[in-house]
Amino acid sequence: MDWLIDNLWALWLVTLLVFGVIELLSLDLIFLMMAGSSLVTLFVALAGAPFWLQVVVFCLVSLLMIFFVRPIALKHLRKGPKDSLSNVDRLIGDSALVVETVSAQGGLVKIGGDVWSARTDGLSFLTGTTVQVLRIDGAHAVVGLPEQPTAAS
Repeated sequence: MDWLIDNLWALWLVTLLVFGVIELLSLDLIFLMMAGSSLVTLFVALAGAPFWLQVVVFCLVSLLMIFFVRPIALKHLRKGPKDSLSNVDRLIGDSALVVETVSAQGGLVKIGGDVWSARTDGLSFLTGTTVQVLRIDGAHAVVGLPEQPTAAS
């Protein structure tokens, strides 16, 4: 125990590693900010500051990083082209071919190479009709009439 008291930097090194591992599992950037605070506090401990000051530094730096650095980091992580949609969001607006009559009760459409369960908001479409994906509702594609291009005046 005396060794730990004389070498508090080791405690901050362990907390840095623990917070780093937790961040890898959570990917929320909260524990990354706390790991950064542990790193700052490790240097404060190496400088010979008393333990109470180390705790104060850790708390202050953690709060500052969580409230000021994390939002900026999240904004940069989410930055990308506006038309960069992922997963099923990419299907919205695509054309679909009705392979089994689609009504408000259900039916089947082919979007790209995949067959989807589909329904409409009231209309019915016969097999072979080309429709447009309006939205994805759970595991169903909600389809409707394709948008007609407007003529420029």
